[in-house]
Amino acid sequence: MTLSSALKQSLLAFLGERKHPELLGAYLYYLQQRFHLEPVAFVRDKIIYQSRVEAITKLESEGKVWRETEIKIGYGPPTVNGRTKKIYICPFTGKVFADNTHPNPQDAIYDWVAKCPENNERIGGVPAKRFFVSEDPEVIKDYIKPRKEPITKIVYSSAVTGKLFNSKQAVIQHFIESYLKPMTLDEVQNQNRFQLENSFLQLIQDQLQEEKIATFVEMLAEDEAFHPYVSEWVETEE
Repeated sequence: MTLSSALKQSLLAFLGERKHPELLGAYLYYLQQRFHLEPVAFVRDKIIYQSRVEAITKLESEGKVWRETEIKIGYGPPTVNGRTKKIYICPFTGKVFADNTHPNPQDAIYDWVAKCPENNERIGGVPAKRFFVSEDPEVIKDYIKPRKEPITKIVYSSAVTGKLFNSKQAVIQHFIESYLKPMTLDEVQNQNRFQLENSFLQLIQDQLQEEKIATFVEMLAEDEAFHPYVSEWVETEE
């Protein structure tokens, strides 16, 4: 066991914040700092991992974080085409309805200009239902746009909710923020609702041995700054 200057100061601060710091709590804090453990719980599966990176790595391999999905982005048929004979045009926005692509183009243009947010013209306090009509092939031709073919795109969906994201990193970040709960090692030790991931469990079992805890106490006993705490622990044991 080693105790760097930074870890010593961190441990002393931890002990100083508690009225009666317990040996096990101090040892667990030491382990967390010493091994850079950042436990997180995946609440849905009730499993605790030793770090966020470890959780994402394992859960990704199990397909529990994201899924690659192919979606189609479709475009509807053009509003005006080569068979259009008559069009109705909104003078405020340029919105157009054609006689062959809309079942009731005249009713549609009336409804449109009546609700158009850019229509500031009023007649008797009511929006003016003014619009243009054209049967001129040259005017109609200006409104014909080439049809866009549907395209396919690879996106990523949350394995938990199915919500779509543009990138894998975005869905992983959402997963971290929404489904991984940070914990301290002391909280991990005192809980009984979740199970520890196997490698994390093995690490804890390897470290929570009496001889290692005794070595920890002996290490602190060599530093005068820890004497008040070591004395209290020893008296408690006796």
